[in-house]
Amino acid sequence: MKENVLDVLMYLFEHYMDEDTETEPDRQDLQARLQEAGFPAHEIDRALGWLDRLVSEEPVAAGIGSEAAQRVYTAEEQSRLDLEARGFLVFLEQNGLLTTGTRELVIDRVMELDGDEIDLDQLKWVVLMVLFNQPDDSIAYSRLEEVVMSDTSPALADYLH
Repeated sequence: MKENVLDVLMYLFEHYMDEDTETEPDRQDLQARLQEAGFPAHEIDRALGWLDRLVSEEPVAAGIGSEAAQRVYTAEEQSRLDLEARGFLVFLEQNGLLTTGTRELVIDRVMELDGDEIDLDQLKWVVLMVLFNQPDDSIAYSRLEEVVMSDTSPALADYLH
């Protein structure tokens, strides 16, 4: 089985991010649990580094950028995020789930991942991870989490299908 950084991150997010525990597992404990789950050590290290960089980011201020401005993607960003993925980011922004600042953080996190193109499902997970780490975006996180986990939100579900 070929696992990549995003697979490790998605597993971590599904199994540990929403746990209502008083203490967070330490890095060694997480590494051991992930290795038990079958992930290669080098991918675990890279995923934890990716997560460390996300967590160390300063919260994104809501007023960054202009709502009237249009995001122009570089050729490299376009190769990683296809038209559907870029449209999804625009949709999230237009519906108040992403700010211009959180969109840029999502794009930054996507560009650091391995692989060629990031598909829509993978992008949704990256957006969730970014919103989870933004203290002022708990409502947006909850709304998007509902879509990713259960596909029950009509407006987003209509867009996705």
